[in-house]
Amino acid sequence: MDHRKYMTILKLDDAAIASRRAFFSISDDDLARLASLRPLAEKVTDAIVEGFYALLLGHPETRKFFSDEATIRRVKRTQREYFMGLFSGRCDLAYVEDRLRVGAMHERIGLAPTWYLGAYRQYLQLIRDHFDAEIKDPAQSREAFFSVQRIVFFDVALAIDTYIAANLEALGRHQAAIRELSTPVIRVHDRVLLLPLIGAVDSHRAQQIMESVLTHVVEAQARCIIIDIAGVPVVDTRVADHLLKTAAAVRLLGAEVVLTGITAQVARTMVQLGLDVSSMHTVSRLSDGIELALGMVGKSITNKGS
Repeated sequence: MDHRKYMTILKLDDAAIASRRAFFSISDDDLARLASLRPLAEKVTDAIVEGFYALLLGHPETRKFFSDEATIRRVKRTQREYFMGLFSGRCDLAYVEDRLRVGAMHERIGLAPTWYLGAYRQYLQLIRDHFDAEIKDPAQSREAFFSVQRIVFFDVALAIDTYIAANLEALGRHQAAIRELSTPVIRVHDRVLLLPLIGAVDSHRAQQIMESVLTHVVEAQARCIIIDIAGVPVVDTRVADHLLKTAAAVRLLGAEVVLTGITAQVARTMVQLGLDVSSMHTVSRLSDGIELALGMVGKSITNKGS
């Protein structure tokens, strides 16, 4: 996913970023302190990046993400840019978008959050060690590190958000595919469609069925759609009500519904429940339903040679 899409998905605007800044206690003083530390950051960046990648390259689970020397050189250069970005003195939309780009890159290569968070532990430890060595006043070193720590935690939260957003988008795609598979509308003939239903029909799935049926009827300019319920284990008042509502909606589009797959048990249940299915054409066998639907569009099935 492009990192710019995360800005929209996560609803990151000026107000949202200000809210996050407040939650992570990133003050204007912190940003000013980080900007003043930039010369020190430039001095220690190589040592910190080398120490950071010593951990990643020394562990078998993370070493596999760096296939060759060219890749290692490239990611180290990117990491130097990221590190120096901590000392830009900014925490605005442009900063957030840049950090989301980094998070999106890690998510895209498949670096699991486990290793991502573990690597940042090492990152902060390296920063602390170098600050303690370079800043002689312990109180100033502590204040400098805490400012860095706040902005790093802010960045880590953004990175985790990219993982969550990417997973939610993937889940949405999978659910859409499952919905499409669970309501497979098939074109039997010109302006004749077939929907074979298999499995239980609850309220959520019934809504999906209606949406899929209506969409396909409009797209195919269908005259008739056959709904076969032979694979539905239980047809009760609720299921029948869903079917009746779907049939009513289809009729508003100028098409008809042929209900097939009605067993003797289903027929008996419908009668006992007092269900009125007169708005639909009903037959027991799918083959009879296909023949009936074809007749509605002026077609017929004839024996070869007759």
